[in-house]
Amino acid sequence: MPLLILAVLIGIPVIEIYTFVEVGDEIGALNTVLLTVLTAIAGMALLRHQGLSVLMQAQERINAGQSPVNEVLNGVLLALAGLFLLIPGFVTDTAGFLLFMPPLRNFLAARMANLGRFSAQGHSYHSHGHYQGRSTVIDGEYTIVTEEEADDDKNEQDRLEKRDEDNPWGKNT
Repeated sequence: MPLLILAVLIGIPVIEIYTFVEVGDEIGALNTVLLTVLTAIAGMALLRHQGLSVLMQAQERINAGQSPVNEVLNGVLLALAGLFLLIPGFVTDTAGFLLFMPPLRNFLAARMANLGRFSAQGHSYHSHGHYQGRSTVIDGEYTIVTEEEADDDKNEQDRLEKRDEDNPWGKNT
């Protein structure tokens, strides 16, 4: 696994540099830089539009009491697509734009959902503000107090409530 990460960290920049040089030879250096900036801007616009759409779909599934696993995974893939478009380079831009295609993204999200273990909790908040869950659990502590201890506590409370005329803190002003 570490070798794979190392290969990716070295391989992607090498491929991107090679692609930059080839594209720069064809369209010129300034056009290459402008194209890179435009793809980043277009990617952010796509991310905003599709990201909001995925959020709305996830909210609808939650309101319907269903698990939004596919929508969450779609959101992760959209974030990855946005990251790819922010990284300068044509290869990562191509991968980013491919991830913006809903059929491909839905296919990948479904595959990831099938490979992973996801579970939904039985609690949901509906749009009218009511909480609906399976059960209510109240966590607390208690102590058993005997009658003798209760009488002692009552006597202590009575003593504390009596005003001490000599005590300046106990006087009402």
